[in-house]
Parts: sequence; C-alpha cells; structure tokens
Amino acid sequence: MRHAFDALTPDAVLDALDSVGLRGDGRLTALSSYENRVYQVQLEDGSAVVAKFYRPERWSDAQIQEEHDFAAELMAAEIPAVGPLKLQGPDAAGPQTLHHFGGFAFSVSPRRGGRPPELDDGEVLEWIGRFLARIHTVGATRPFVTRPRLDVHSFGTESMQWLLEHDKVPLDVQSAWTKVCTNAIDLVAGYATLTRASGLNDAKESGIRILRLHGDCHPGNILWTPTNALQAAGPGPHFVDLDDARMGPAVQDLWMLLSGDRQQRTRQLGMLVDGYEQFRDFNRDELVLIEPLRTLRLIHYSAWLARRWHDPTFPVNFPWFGSSDYWQGQVQMLEEQIEAMQEDPLIV
Repeated sequence: MRHAFDALTPDAVLDALDSVGLRGDGRLTALSSYENRVYQVQLEDGSAVVAKFYRPERWSDAQIQEEHDFAAELMAAEIPAVGPLKLQGPDAAGPQTLHHFGGFAFSVSPRRGGRPPELDDGEVLEWIGRFLARIHTVGATRPFVTRPRLDVHSFGTESMQWLLEHDKVPLDVQSAWTKVCTNAIDLVAGYATLTRASGLNDAKESGIRILRLHGDCHPGNILWTPTNALQAAGPGPHFVDLDDARMGPAVQDLWMLLSGDRQQRTRQLGMLVDGYEQFRDFNRDELVLIEPLRTLRLIHYSAWLARRWHDPTFPVNFPWFGSSDYWQGQVQMLEEQIEAMQEDPLIV
C-alpha cells in the first residue's frame, strides 16, 4: 500500500520550494524526523534552508498556524527558537509561513547548526533553564485555541483503547499489559492537572497553571552552539521543532532533560530550576507530576509507533517494535512507573 509521503519525491520538494520563490540547486539532505519529512535544501544563491512537510491529516491548518505564531512570539521576545520564514506563495495575499503544494502543507525555516547539549554540565543546564523560563513567560500570556492539551485522556486512555481495538498487543501479553496499563492510567488520573475535566482552571484546584509549552523538549530538540562558534544565531541553546507544542504544566518541558539515578536527576533538575528562576518562579508543586507525565509518554509512544506502522520509515527504524518481547518490556516498565508514582517526588 502506498503511503502519502511516497509522493514527496525530490522533484516535488524542489517544486514546492520554487512555488514560494526559493530556487534549489538540486542538493537535498533528509534530516532526522519520523513524524514529518524534513530536508535541508541548498539554494542556487549558495545559502541553505530547512523545508518541513507536515504529515497529512495530523494537524489542521489552524493548528499548524498556531505553532508558527507561537514560534514568532518567541523570536519576537529574542528567545532562540527556530521558526518558519514568511514567504510569498503564488495564491497568498501576502507573505505567509504555511504553504501548500501537491497535497502537502509545508514551511521553510532558516538552517541552524549545532550539537546536542552536554546535560552533565551544570552551566549548560542553567542556560537551558533560563530560556525555558522565557519560553513559558511568553507561553503564559494566552492559551492555544486549536492545539490540544497534554492530558490523561488523549495520551493515556485513548492510546490504550486504540492499541487494544486494533489488536496491536499480542494475545500472550495482552492481559498483563491491559491490567498494568489500566492501573497506571488510574494513578495518573488522580492528578487533577492531567485530567481533561479540569479545563484551564487548574489554579483553582491544584495551584498548577497550564500554559503553552514546547511540548517535546528532549535533548534532540535543542541545538547547542558553543560560545566560541561563529554563528549568526549566537551561542547557547536553540530550540527547534515546535510540532508537539500544546497546553500543559511547565514541568513537562523540564523532565525530559533528566537522566540517570535519583541523585543525578535531582542534581540536573536543581540546575535547570536555578536557571529557570532567574527569570520566572517555578512551582515546586509540579514536581509530583514528573512520573505521571513519564508514564503517559510511555503509553503514548507505543500507540504512536503502532499508528505509524504503515509508514515504511517506521519498520525500518524500529524493527524491535511489536514483538511479545517488546510488550513484555512495556509491562515491566509500567510496573516500575506505578512504583515510581507512589514514591516521594524529586526535591529541589
């Protein structure tokens, strides 16, 4: 069965760029992205851009535009987020960030170099923390209207139901996985901030505010430019890929930067918060949400892989997914998460 992205040939990519006034010289480099298709494109004038073609039927145009508008707000506040360029399309009334060609929605961004941040360096963590605080200051000014919220229903319950309804969990593991997944979701549902019913008025219930987030702030989405590098964008972190931007608690953008044992994670979190609080107060009540958020991501990740399996890129890059061994591993990890959610949260 042909996948929608099969139509995105090199010629289609170059024609799409040509439709917004950018002439490629024929050199394309596919960049790491599973959800969308992203290419570095060399232009005839010697410069380079990054073209992002959105997965069809994932986001509406309005939701993509909210992502773009959020990036523009961050850049206007001199926060190093990499957002799309405004370009003139053939049918647009004026320069736009969202374009369409050959059945695909796409955007074009400036190319930014960088390397993964060294998260064992306290100075790097503080630096990232400062910019996360600034992102959240902008994010707190108004809510998203069309983009979703990170909650137990969309990440947990819907993911579990979809996997079971589509027979993605092998029968020999299905009973054990269903039981432990249900128990984990029930525990997460005890946190008002992560339940859909709480709406946007969580401050009245838990003191935890919901705001616009990066949403997927793992190390791969932060490009680090050394202080001695000659980069137009300047040294330090540059935040890329706002594709998963949504409403949620601030701690969502911090916890994915933590790794190692409890002592290591406590140290890392302390450095992030030290930097964060140079610009914005951090509500320590949110620390109790770290393990519930990790649990939701674990369940959602399995459903994400299963839902994308018809995309040829996924079986090639995730050959270990879907076996009984994989699902047995998920049972064990969810059992560990249930234990973790009942432990005392990290303290900073």
